Amino acid sequence: MPAEPASVVCPPPAHEEAGTGGDLLHHTDDRSPLPRPDWLDRSLRDGVAACTSYPDPTVAQRAVARRHDRRTEDVLVTAGATEASFLLARARPWQRPVVVHPQLTTPDVALRAAGRTSIHVLCRPGNGFALEPDSIPADADLVVIGNPADPTGRLHPAATIRALCRPGRVVVVDESFMDFVPGQPDGLAGHRVTGLLVIRTLAKLWSMPGIPAGYVIGDPAVLADLRAQQPPWSVSTPALHAIAATAGPEAAREAVRRARRTEQHRRILVDGLSELGVEVTASSAPFVLARLGSAARILRGQGIAVRRVDTVPGLDDTWIRITVPEPPVTRHLIAALGVHTAWR
Repeated sequence: MPAEPASVVCPPPAHEEAGTGGDLLHHTDDRSPLPRPDWLDRSLRDGVAACTSYPDPTVAQRAVARRHDRRTEDVLVTAGATEASFLLARARPWQRPVVVHPQLTTPDVALRAAGRTSIHVLCRPGNGFALEPDSIPADADLVVIGNPADPTGRLHPAATIRALCRPGRVVVVDESFMDFVPGQPDGLAGHRVTGLLVIRTLAKLWSMPGIPAGYVIGDPAVLADLRAQQPPWSVSTPALHAIAATAGPEAAREAVRRARRTEQHRRILVDGLSELGVEVTASSAPFVLARLGSAARILRGQGIAVRRVDTVPGLDDTWIRITVPEPPVTRHLIAALGVHTAWR
């Protein structure tokens, strides 16, 4: 799809309706439903106990570097993916920043806050929201893409994204949901490519959005410009302890278990929706994108809340994002849809 200027920066996607009540069965979340492991909670408590000193990112930075077989200078710890996006927007005087959509609009918001106007390149449902590298303007000096993308769940091949890299361009891959991909064959955190950055967060797989924690990994020359924009001590000591803990071997084993569990439960959800004739996109994330028309309101009437995505460039109100639930909850969702035909 040809690039187009982003004349309006949309807000981040909201829940189906404001003020969703406690009686609703929510399919709007994008985090693991599993409780945090005991070892992770212990690390957070240890971080609180260590708060008598200013935060020191050294241990966390080294742990992340070991996990991805990188040098420590290739790692910048951040207060989650959102801080990373805002550091990126201010890092350089971008002239032709491109944001590949559909994805969350945080990069657009960050670029606008930095006085930049982003250009949108749209992936279309006709080809499964696949990225077409030729659609990226040749003069783009910044390209931001989610992988897997939110809300489509589309997983782009690593080779396709690497092909976007070229002299004079920075390519940023938001891999906030890559931990949900068993084996992560298309993850790029371990790839040393000039101009390539990867954003990771602990909010999703480890279910801790209340303590923003994550990192950017990649080209140290670009990271130096992000680091220059980062306020001192922006990453809390509990967050640093959590980053270090989730970069270890015990975390790697638990991550595989959670990813496989999500994959199994997603298959149950997709099969159920497909049997009803619902259009569902192929997803590698803890959610799926489904075309249900006006059924979102019907589902709410049945006590089920789903996430609207019409605020995301490239999508409209016929699409909704459904979180991958436990199988019994999936059966409730499918049963509620099965007695209505508004989505057909």
